[in-house]
Amino acid sequence: MATKYDLIVIGSGPGGYPAAIRASQLGLKVGVVERDELGGICLNWGCIPTKALLKSAQVFEYINHAQDYGIEVKDASADFSGMVKRSRGVADGMSKGIQFLFKKNKIDHIAGFGKLKGNKTVEVTGADGKKTDYTADSIILATGGRARELPTMKIDDKKIIGYRKAMVMDKKPAKMVIVGSGAIGVEFAYFYNAIGTEVTIVEYLPNIVPVEDEDVSKQLARTFKKNGIKIMTNAEVTHVDTKGKGCKVTVKGKKGEEVLDCDVVLSAVGVATNIENIGLEQVGVKTDRGRVIVDDFYKTNVDGVFAIGDIVKGPALAHVATAEAIICVEKIAGHNPEPLDYNNIPGCTYCSPEIASVGYTEKAAIEAGYEVKVGKFPFSASGKASAAGAKDGFVKVIYDAKYGEWLGCHMIGANVTEMIAEAVTARKLETTGHEVLKAVHPHPTMSEAVMEATAAAYDEVIHL
Repeated sequence: MATKYDLIVIGSGPGGYPAAIRASQLGLKVGVVERDELGGICLNWGCIPTKALLKSAQVFEYINHAQDYGIEVKDASADFSGMVKRSRGVADGMSKGIQFLFKKNKIDHIAGFGKLKGNKTVEVTGADGKKTDYTADSIILATGGRARELPTMKIDDKKIIGYRKAMVMDKKPAKMVIVGSGAIGVEFAYFYNAIGTEVTIVEYLPNIVPVEDEDVSKQLARTFKKNGIKIMTNAEVTHVDTKGKGCKVTVKGKKGEEVLDCDVVLSAVGVATNIENIGLEQVGVKTDRGRVIVDDFYKTNVDGVFAIGDIVKGPALAHVATAEAIICVEKIAGHNPEPLDYNNIPGCTYCSPEIASVGYTEKAAIEAGYEVKVGKFPFSASGKASAAGAKDGFVKVIYDAKYGEWLGCHMIGANVTEMIAEAVTARKLETTGHEVLKAVHPHPTMSEAVMEATAAAYDEVIHL
């Protein structure tokens, strides 16, 4: 007889474990199937350990520029293996935190690989190959994603690597080519450049961080180039020769073909979904272009089967998966949650300077038919930014000229990932530009740049 649960979650990442905890809070008996460490890619190989590496690089940069702050430091060097060790320690601590939360909320961790079997049954294959069946009234698929591979660049984790290997390399490479300039690509570009690796970014589209507002993309490109990072846009890698000691990367760009020599190539061209071999075809769950088709509350076409996170529509972001998890579970438990507003999802990139954005870009707002008011405030005019020695970047706001609706907010600069929530909350509350302008912001702070940019949009700016 199979063990019976109210809910089984397959996957314990930032979608899976919040789903399990919220379900337990609502009185459901929950089991979570996970073959690796609890916490999924985000806690173990994504969001958290990469931020630890980036912090190490930032501290090293502070030391190298200590003289700018009136401090003299001699003979500082980057201990690459020490940085990696610290990053892994942070990840391990977070994973142990999930174990604690599972015990606290009486959630069963079912170790193994989960697969749908039909009749609300999940077959779990353990490390020893033994198969065990578990049943549940509801099953949530939260199996996440992995690094996508290009046909011209098969990842071997020796010379052509994905993000996981980039976090735990044995030694710092002298030269690295990074293919793709989304969040993963530019974060690793910043990290490796900061500790002394010669970095080249190859981007197929016209701008790096191509989903961002063009002004943000251009600002980051300027800063990266100033720091010695080579950037090739409108370019694609057609071949990588790994036969020799290093790699010879053939890049087709605006000026024809060019061959780049490097020690290692980092493939950062997006995410592929983990939907293979989990029983979707056997039970008839419908998919489209590698993603599971769901309704507004994450129900699939098969009764009792739900899906959240990277494997469904929407941006592949940890905070999106968590929001989807809570909505899905509350619906399963008979509550009446609101569907997620995918137009009000913040995006954050943790290179230096940081990038944070929400809503329409200026170009997208105009293409959508809005008449817009646009305001921009540079951190070079911010007293706090000057005092902190962080004058790169700006805040840009976009408002609907007719009604004052806050259409979009785009930031690049120090700690802007901590500032974007103001725009997300204000947009959720349908706050107008006039209300943002009249809300007193503290001085001196980086956050007052939001008010100043809004003032610029309404021709009331004081400090420009």
